[in-house]
Amino acid sequence: MCILSMMKISDWLKDSLAMGCKLSRLCSCCFVTQKNGLVAESDVVGTSQASDLPSFRDYTIDQLKTATSGFAVENIVSEHGEKSPNVVYKGKLQNQRWVAIKRFNRSAWPDSRQFLEEASAVGQLRNPRLANLLGCCCEGGERLLVAEFMPHETLAKHLFHWETQPMKWAMRLRVALYLAEALEYCTSKGRALYHDLNAYRIVFDDDANPRLSCFGLMKNSRDGRSYSTNLAFTPPEYLTTGRVTPESVIYSFGTLLLDLLSGKHIPPSQALDLIRDRNLQLLTDSCLEGQFSSVDRTEFVWLASRCLQEDPRERPNPRSLATALISLQKKTMAPSHVLMGIQQGGNVAPLTRLGDACIRMDLTAVHEILENLAYKDDEGAATELSFHVWTKQMQDTLNAKKKGDVAFRHKEFKTAIDYYTQFIDVGTMVSPTVYARRSLSHLMNDMPQEALNDAVQTQVISPVWHIAKYLQAVSLYALGREKEAQIAVKEGSVLEEKKHVT
Repeated sequence: MCILSMMKISDWLKDSLAMGCKLSRLCSCCFVTQKNGLVAESDVVGTSQASDLPSFRDYTIDQLKTATSGFAVENIVSEHGEKSPNVVYKGKLQNQRWVAIKRFNRSAWPDSRQFLEEASAVGQLRNPRLANLLGCCCEGGERLLVAEFMPHETLAKHLFHWETQPMKWAMRLRVALYLAEALEYCTSKGRALYHDLNAYRIVFDDDANPRLSCFGLMKNSRDGRSYSTNLAFTPPEYLTTGRVTPESVIYSFGTLLLDLLSGKHIPPSQALDLIRDRNLQLLTDSCLEGQFSSVDRTEFVWLASRCLQEDPRERPNPRSLATALISLQKKTMAPSHVLMGIQQGGNVAPLTRLGDACIRMDLTAVHEILENLAYKDDEGAATELSFHVWTKQMQDTLNAKKKGDVAFRHKEFKTAIDYYTQFIDVGTMVSPTVYARRSLSHLMNDMPQEALNDAVQTQVISPVWHIAKYLQAVSLYALGREKEAQIAVKEGSVLEEKKHVT
C-alpha cells in the first residue's frame, strides 16, 4: 500500500475518535521515530523480578545433553519440531532449574567468537518482560543458548490454536503492553534489533504473564539477514535493503497487534484494506464481542496502522507504544493466570462454566448463568412467600423483588441494587438468590467489598450453595486477595460437584 493510502487510513481513524477527544491517549506528539535516539528505560518495568536470576555463564555440551536426556525428541518444545534447523528443547539442570535450550544447526554460526560475543551481550539483559538468557555453549560445531523456561507455551498457541477458551480482550491488551515494554527495555540497553518478531516469540511464564523470548535478540544466520520466510508479513524496507532495522521491529509489532485483534494471522496489506474500507467488524475476532467499546477498538486499530506505515520514519518507537497501550488496559488488577484460565503453577483448571467464568472474572457470563438459574436454589422460599401476599407490606416487598429482577435481567445493575436492598431491608423474607444477584450487581458497579459481603451472607443463608463460594472468589480476585480467591474457587468446585452427584 502506498504512503498516500496509509495517510488516508490514519486520517479516517483519527476522525473516528470523536473529534480527537480520545486521541489524547495516542497524540501524534507521542510518535517520535527511533532516529531521535534511544529511549530511556521505562519506569513501569523494573528489573527486581529478574534480579534473582544467575549471571550469564558457559555450559558444556555434556551438561546440556544430560539436561535434555540426550536431546530426546520428547523434550522438543518448539512448534517447528524435530526437522527445524534450530530446535528448542526443555531441559532440567543439575540445580533443578528448568530451562529452554535452543540448538542451532551447524552452519548458523561458523564464527565462534561472534556467537560468544552476541550471546554474552544478550545475556547481560535482565528484565521481567523477557524470557532471559542464562548462558550458552560453544564447543566444536555446537552452538546452543540456554534461557528461562516458560511453561505455558506461546502466544500463537493461545491465540490461534486454543482448546479450552479464546484469549480475552483484557489479556490481549496486556500482551501488547508487555511486549512494548520489553522492546523499550531492550532498546534502552542498545539491543533495539529483534529478528522476526511474531506470535511464536511471545511465551507465558509460571504466572501466565507474557514475555518476549530472548532468542530473537540474537542474529540467527551468518550475516543477520534472515527474516520471515512469508513475504506478506515482511517489512517493506527489508525487501529492498535486506537488513533489519529498529523500525522493522515496529512494523512486525503492528502485525502482532492485528493478530491480537483478529485472532488470525492476517497479512498487513489485507488488514489495511479492511481498515481503509472502514470494515473493522471483519477484522475483529468474533470471540471478542461485547468486550470493548468501538472507540477502544478504533484506537487500537489506529495504533496498528501507525506501526505499519510504509515510511519507517513515520512509525512510533517502543516508548510511545507503551504509553499509548497503558491507557487502553482493562482489568488491570486481575492476575494474568486468572484472565487466561490457568491455575498458578498448574494446568488449565477443570471447572464448570460457572467456575471458569468466576476465575476469569467474566461477569457477563456469571450474569447469564444467574439469570437462567432464576430462583431454583432458594429451597422453597418462593413458595413460602406466596402465603404472605395478603399484607400490604409483603406485597410491597414482593414488588421490590420483582422490579429488582427486571432491572437485573436488563443489566440495569444500580437500579437492581436499590430494589434488592428494599427487599432485604424489610427483613421478613430471606432469599439467597437475591443476595447473590445483588453481589454480582455490586461487582458490575466496581464495589467488590460490598459484593463480598453479600456473597458471604449468601453462604450464611445457604451453606452448601456453590454459587455463594464462586461469588466470594470473584469478589476476592477483584480485591486483590488472590490466595483467598483460589481457595474459594476450589471450595465452590467441591460443592458444585457434590450437588451434581446427589
